[in-house]
Amino acid sequence: MGFDRTGQAEAFDAIGHRYDQAFPHKEGQVAAAEWLIKSLPPASRVLDLGCGTGIPTARQFAEAGLGVVGVDLSGAMVALAREHVPTGVFHQADIADLRPGGPRDLGRFDAVTAFFSLLMLPRAEIPLALRTIHRVLRPGGLFALSMVEADVDDFSIPFIGTTIRVSGYLREELREVVEAAGFDIVEESSYSYAPATADVPPEVQIFLRCGRRA
Repeated sequence: MGFDRTGQAEAFDAIGHRYDQAFPHKEGQVAAAEWLIKSLPPASRVLDLGCGTGIPTARQFAEAGLGVVGVDLSGAMVALAREHVPTGVFHQADIADLRPGGPRDLGRFDAVTAFFSLLMLPRAEIPLALRTIHRVLRPGGLFALSMVEADVDDFSIPFIGTTIRVSGYLREELREVVEAAGFDIVEESSYSYAPATADVPPEVQIFLRCGRRA
């Protein structure tokens, strides 16, 4: 399978410091990470897929004493995450690099987060990404993810002065895709969100808290 990321990393490289300014309120993301922190034993190992600048999620985990590993396609985002969360370990890599037989093996984790990172993939790749997450989780591991509710596939949108391609699902289909990859959904929540920038439209964000099915 070929993985076309043309322009995706470059877009986030260009956004850099502006990203957190454009998305200043991340209540759903913060709450999902807090659920993991409360549910995990001390010093658990957590993988933050699409870690961005490291704020807020990787920083939350580090401040809670968890071992945080972050992965992002954007080198600029990885550099910012290393500045913001000096105790974390961050890699510039594609989610697809972690697949079975792929070029990256980061070991096993007690929990994984994928906050708005799977939406950067074409729909055809999302089941593979979810199976990869299932594989890197230890038995009984936890998974928190978020997506924007939208019936789109690899669709180009304007985004903070640049262009990215995004995919999404309507709520029931998202649940089906996640469950088919071997996860039990423990809790679901949604938030109506208006970014602090004119060229990103309001959106509905879906958060799923999941457990790895054996």
